[in-house]
Amino acid sequence: MRRTRKTQVFSTSSILVGLLVIPLVVVLVIFLIQPTAFSSSSSSSPSSSLETTGNEAAGNTSSSSSSTSYSVALSREETWQPQPPAQAPLFTFSNYQRGAPAPAPQIFAVDDDEGANKTVFMRSSSQLDRLEASLGRARSSIREAAKVRNKTSTHQDPDYVPRGPIYRNPNAFHRSYLEMEKLFKIYVYEEGEVPIFHDGPCRSIYSSEGRFIHEMEKGNMYRTRDPDKALVYFLPFSVVRMVQYLYMPNSNDRHGMKLAIIDYVNLIAQKHPFWNRSLGADHFMLSCHDWAPFTTSFVPLLFHKSIRVLCNANTSEGFNPSKDASFPEINLKTSEMSGLGGQSPSTRSTLAFFAGRLHGHIRSLLLNEWKGKDQDVQVYDQLPRGVSYEKMLKGSKFCLCPSGYEVASPRVVEAIYAECIPVLISDGYIPPFSDVLDWKSFSVQVPVKNISDIKNILMSISSRQYLRMQRRVKQVQRHFLVNGPPKRYDVFHMIVHSIWLRRLNIRIQDLLT
Repeated sequence: MRRTRKTQVFSTSSILVGLLVIPLVVVLVIFLIQPTAFSSSSSSSPSSSLETTGNEAAGNTSSSSSSTSYSVALSREETWQPQPPAQAPLFTFSNYQRGAPAPAPQIFAVDDDEGANKTVFMRSSSQLDRLEASLGRARSSIREAAKVRNKTSTHQDPDYVPRGPIYRNPNAFHRSYLEMEKLFKIYVYEEGEVPIFHDGPCRSIYSSEGRFIHEMEKGNMYRTRDPDKALVYFLPFSVVRMVQYLYMPNSNDRHGMKLAIIDYVNLIAQKHPFWNRSLGADHFMLSCHDWAPFTTSFVPLLFHKSIRVLCNANTSEGFNPSKDASFPEINLKTSEMSGLGGQSPSTRSTLAFFAGRLHGHIRSLLLNEWKGKDQDVQVYDQLPRGVSYEKMLKGSKFCLCPSGYEVASPRVVEAIYAECIPVLISDGYIPPFSDVLDWKSFSVQVPVKNISDIKNILMSISSRQYLRMQRRVKQVQRHFLVNGPPKRYDVFHMIVHSIWLRRLNIRIQDLLT
């Protein structure tokens, strides 16, 4: 049958209408779908995004191929500086098995093949390969040095040669220290503004935190301006300053601190490749504030993977000696130390001494058991008028160092400065530099449950043993001295050495090798 002109026009019109309608339908569908996608990506809170996925990354270590996306948290605190980017870019961590938890990184047990944990990352880096090769040679050198069981290091040193039982292995420590001086480079992130970043208190109970931050900012020792040459990366925030500027006293509201930590780590991870490539394992933070362990928990990878250098080194609060480092709490009332030394052992008439406020249940137990009850064990919550705290330290054989609200106490270093044998009364406390120093050789450690037996424990130490321990306190003193500028083997260098040991304990490998 022959088509009419009317039929042809109708077919042509249908085609034209179809060509116009189909694009409109597509546009309408996109318009309806797109707002939903956007709203779902922005509806989650800034803090929960990192916390939830971070916990998955920390806990799901058995998977070797899963990938997790992390969104950068946006700050909602006007006081927080610096402000993050207007948009929230995505960055991805790949979570790989690091193996079984490593033992505490004692320097005489490091093994180049099996003793280092492995953190695998996605990017190839010949510079990193060279750095890891240099660390491998250092591990081998330290391992060889550890085979020498002499009580005196065999290495030459114009300043100091470690010797004696205060060290777990003097030769291994000395070799490790020399390798650190030769190889260790630290990159300090420049992001962040004073006073929360790049600053800290230098004349208070938290002076250890501020002094270390200031020395790193000066850049005279260990610091490199080239991040590709660094072995570790320092996150230079001060928890003390966060509490001072972001926390309202007695409010129990730490939300400002939480946002500051989350935003800062996200900013670092967005601008630099180094956090992402190791899940933060070659990054470290340092703080002497009681809240530091809790503060790091706001970023799970910071808590579980990074090196945390803490005064509050409490294993019951998540302190992990295989990756975290303990450093001493030092109460500097001025910019310089004062009053080193004390009376000779023969003229120290008081067996044991403590004076301090009623902070925490351990001190309550101590005061209830001993306050005003024994002239040999003199315990005070407040010294009598006219009695000098410093003279009591210098005139006592043993200085009691009970934990306060948290495990660390400045009395440990005060005792060492006064050449008084420290008596550590705590549970779960890891003393500073325990990888290197054998605390049993120059201190007494008393579990909390044995507070009532303190006098018997101390009286059971013979005069000969006391004299040996007191000489060792004088010897170990050099590792707790605060110097400006720092001197070799002093507290600053010992803190850096603790970080160096943790870096030796991991090996970052290229996924493609």
